[in-house]
Amino acid sequence: MTASTGTTRRSPLLWALLGVVAVLGLSAVVRLLSKAVPTWTEGTGLEGVGAAVEYPVYAILLGLLGNAVLGATGLRDRLSGGFRTEFFIKTGLVLLGASINLSVIAQAAGPALAQSVLLISIVFGFAWWLGGRAGLDDKLRALLASAVAICGVSAAIAAAGAVQAKKEQLAYSASLVIVFALPSIFLVPWLAGLIGLPAAVAGAWIGGNIDTTAAVTAAGALAGEQQLQIATIVKVTQNALLGVVAVALTAYFALRVERTTASTEPVARQLWRRFPKFVLGFLATSVIATVYLAAVPAAEGKAAIGVVNDLRTWFLILAFVSIGLEFRVSALRRAGWRPVGVFAAATVVNLLAALGLAALLFWNFSA
Repeated sequence: MTASTGTTRRSPLLWALLGVVAVLGLSAVVRLLSKAVPTWTEGTGLEGVGAAVEYPVYAILLGLLGNAVLGATGLRDRLSGGFRTEFFIKTGLVLLGASINLSVIAQAAGPALAQSVLLISIVFGFAWWLGGRAGLDDKLRALLASAVAICGVSAAIAAAGAVQAKKEQLAYSASLVIVFALPSIFLVPWLAGLIGLPAAVAGAWIGGNIDTTAAVTAAGALAGEQQLQIATIVKVTQNALLGVVAVALTAYFALRVERTTASTEPVARQLWRRFPKFVLGFLATSVIATVYLAAVPAAEGKAAIGVVNDLRTWFLILAFVSIGLEFRVSALRRAGWRPVGVFAAATVVNLLAALGLAALLFWNFSA
């Protein structure tokens, strides 16, 4: 192997490492701002704002600023291998399980499952129907319907694999998810407070309505700790149904749309392959923490969970910074207005249906 070949092979890894360094650097600034701004603004006319703005806001804004700078310098694409949003958010959510007592999960599981099944059915069905009326390609409307009904980019990726969609269709769907998810991070918690929703209902609305897991976590963190816990349980439940939807899409496209021979892979194996494994990590962490807290003195348990929560915050900051860094509008400019209209209409249906179901199923919830 020549020296030039070795250098070429090392370059992607080197750029990815530099990308991670960029994310870590911006995240350190976010951590500093989230702790320092309330102190800096204390006793001033901005004291209320300084105390109210929390780390997800700083993380996303700094991520978008870094995106603009790196894009202008031509470095964003080279560093993008280090923007590991999915890894950061899933690790953060696994750690979040430590702060959610297993009894809360057990009490919320039934309403969360009912909400998820009904909401996915309503929103997916509407988006699929409207996409057909708008004349969208079947593969694109499968991606859009999955993304808006289940869990954003992850659902679009799973659906793309199920229906063999084009890379351009996946990129477009992912861009739409982010465009609509970013404002919802701030809008939905604000609306929940404006309406005066109970914490559990607000959390269930956030978890059921906002598309991406990362955005749900950001919005839940802004709304409050109990809202974050319920939002996470609802979103995790939706994520768990992703494998079922993906397998159903695979069968539908193979047997009806494309009329090819169905996969010989057993259904159970397909479900396991597509199942989001971090859900199991989330549940396992909750079980371990619940058992641990019951076995040690309260002060010791509180200190240990505090360390885990601090580590969770770091991973969530890394994820939110990466969201900003990964944001792109180029795919949106090429696709025209019809997919945007379908996605926007389905988002409105999702917003209203999730609110109604959350109020119906979680209004009297207590943990």
